[in-house]
Amino acid sequence: MRILIVVPSQDPISGNWVTAQRFQNGLEQQGHQVTLQGVPLQPQGLLRRQVQAFAPQVVLLLHAYRSGRPWLEEAGDSGLPCVVLLTGTDVNLGLVDPGQRDLIRTVLQRSACVLVQNPLIADGLSAVHPELSANLRILTPGISLGTTPYDLRKQHALAREQVIFLCPAGLRPVKGLVELLEMSGKMAAANAAFVLAFCGPSLEDGYSRQLLSAIASRPWAKYLGTIPAAAMASAMRGADVIVNNSQSEGLANALLEAAAIGIPILARRIPGNATVVRHNINGLLYDGEDEFQRFALQLLDPHRRRQLVCPEPERYPANRETAELAAILHGAIKTGLGAAALCSGQPALQLYPSS
Repeated sequence: MRILIVVPSQDPISGNWVTAQRFQNGLEQQGHQVTLQGVPLQPQGLLRRQVQAFAPQVVLLLHAYRSGRPWLEEAGDSGLPCVVLLTGTDVNLGLVDPGQRDLIRTVLQRSACVLVQNPLIADGLSAVHPELSANLRILTPGISLGTTPYDLRKQHALAREQVIFLCPAGLRPVKGLVELLEMSGKMAAANAAFVLAFCGPSLEDGYSRQLLSAIASRPWAKYLGTIPAAAMASAMRGADVIVNNSQSEGLANALLEAAAIGIPILARRIPGNATVVRHNINGLLYDGEDEFQRFALQLLDPHRRRQLVCPEPERYPANRETAELAAILHGAIKTGLGAAALCSGQPALQLYPSS
């Protein structure tokens, strides 16, 4: 197959790009020809030229709004079968945003198949928007752990006795990073030997400045900059707890990696996190500031952290994800715009699996 993957223009270590590159690598290993194209919201002919130059047989859009809008504007009349992977932002924010919801609906309705990687989000979408769910499918998530060495403590001069709470996330409001700083003050007030460390690309300048200013006034917090995707697994092994305070997630690659490696997770209880974090087994899920503070103080205790070390390296195999994705894309080519036929004609891939 000749596959064009369209992804929003972002830092290449952002979650969308990590996912897109994993898809590309897996599909190419199966012998398919894949082009990965980043696009801004105003692509200025970029997608049109790419379609002409590469002549794809099928298109995969990562992000219904940020990839779907430029696709509709420049290549929506190309006749190419299109599959879209919904993000948490699309479902939780875009579909209630008057400026995005109509376009997202159009993208979903014109797609041969709509993919989500989180069963809880799929169930919620189906309940709230049943008219958009006829061609909705679960793509079982996979991850590829990088192997590049990265000594987190040595690289950033973090003392061995410090408990590292690491928050890998792009710097933007939906990730709740400023709020996370504010909630963590109780540990500092208890004179705990800990550091709250943030790593990730700056995705919104104003918010990034606000976060860095807030970090500067808190000696127990640090911004580590960006860590290469290939080194994230090694970096996380140097941390004690992985933290996620997002208001919205589809399925965070960082949490999937932490679950596979066996690093305890402290995460806000939202559908995007609850699929990965099993409370009191591989991490703790909190509702609100009081619960966050109580659980964070517990995790300063090494015995409590050891109780939550539950590595599952085989839980998210990338080859299974690739095989399912390839079957869906092949079906889109074979059936064209027959979305209903595509989604009912692949019995090996279950809609809304129970596990």
